[in-house]
Amino acid sequence: MPPESPLEEIVAESTFAGKLQAQGAVFVQLANVLDALPAEAWSKRFFYRLGSEADALESFLDDYGAKYNRAFTLTRELVASIRWIAQAGISLRHFEGRFDSYGLAASLSPSDSTQLRASLARVCAALAEGNRSLLRQLRAEYGRAGVVWANARLPEHLFADSGSRQRLPRNVDHEDLQDENQRIAEIASKYIAACSMLGELGQRAIEDPDERRRKLSTACREEQARVYEATVHNLQSAYDTYIKNTVIESRDARLPRLRGHLSGALHLLEAVTFLTHFVERHDQGVRDESADKVIGVLVPRSQVQDIILNELLRWANRLMQSGRPMAEELLPTYITLQELQVELPKNVRLHARPAALIVNIVAHHGTPVEMRVEGHRCNAGSILELLVAVGSHPEARVYVFRGDIHPLRDIGLLFESALGEDGIENLPAALAYLRNG
Repeated sequence: MPPESPLEEIVAESTFAGKLQAQGAVFVQLANVLDALPAEAWSKRFFYRLGSEADALESFLDDYGAKYNRAFTLTRELVASIRWIAQAGISLRHFEGRFDSYGLAASLSPSDSTQLRASLARVCAALAEGNRSLLRQLRAEYGRAGVVWANARLPEHLFADSGSRQRLPRNVDHEDLQDENQRIAEIASKYIAACSMLGELGQRAIEDPDERRRKLSTACREEQARVYEATVHNLQSAYDTYIKNTVIESRDARLPRLRGHLSGALHLLEAVTFLTHFVERHDQGVRDESADKVIGVLVPRSQVQDIILNELLRWANRLMQSGRPMAEELLPTYITLQELQVELPKNVRLHARPAALIVNIVAHHGTPVEMRVEGHRCNAGSILELLVAVGSHPEARVYVFRGDIHPLRDIGLLFESALGEDGIENLPAALAYLRNG
């Protein structure tokens, strides 16, 4: 029998140098173009192409285990860092290009509009300079590892902006959607909640690097940054799925303006996530220690943290807050406010389990509901507030709910069904979503 082939074959570093030169040829040609460009000329297309080429090159390096090889570990980390910074640049340049179409000028003051545009330009230039430094260091690493860095350039016409702002008519599904009023109310309500979440970050610029680092370590670690981004992204996705290009959107100018605030904030928060990941690669021990020192000199962490907190997060919060009055104005427009008075069925108490079902109903519909018992008012979407109100009046049998018709209808059904005390599986079909809660 012929001998079995080994699962892995060791490749000599000199051999790999030739493979890397061939694999990264386009990346190098692009880097040569970018190195000669002023930072302000790095367009979205340049950032996009750089991120794409870096992603492919990083995958190639990972396939060969470059991260664990002394000759190539820094090369791999430089390429990865270039990719993360380029992705942040893509989001911000995209925002710049869509600034006017988002309708932000109607909500932002002229001063804020000017300052936000200046902030975007300033941050994009800083990202370009950071990547330029990384690319130059990568060129030096190529030389040390025996990889030829060719002087050829990609043709610059490949990155020319077409300049077209023409669009086909937006008429797909241009018709009324079922329950679109409820969808708008839900989005407006969740927008307000997102404002409250981001508002906890504050809007004060922090100049001291140590204080800035402490603030980010408690308020915006990578997992938190992803929550901020996902919260706003989910709102925009819901808007695009249920509201965009509908008749009701065409009749209410506030709706596309609200989406503009969501989109602008989303692009900023995307960049926050990318740059937070770049910074925290050190904290998580992802980078080799020597590689981390080199990258930390080329793109100082304190500078990136300044951008994250004082530019991106501050403006994302400002954008959301400036759209909040619009969301608060939309909410009563698209909610059918009613009051519902219910009485506890005989031998049933409103304890933690049925209270959680009420909270789940409110969460399912996404619009605010108030509960009143013996003059005590509380948010029916908060299990804590609900239990405090009920516990403060243990003898009460009558409760009054105020909110949109849809959650009130389901709360009424819940009380008619003995608050699920006969078994959640016996709830009516309209409340089937509670069985999966």
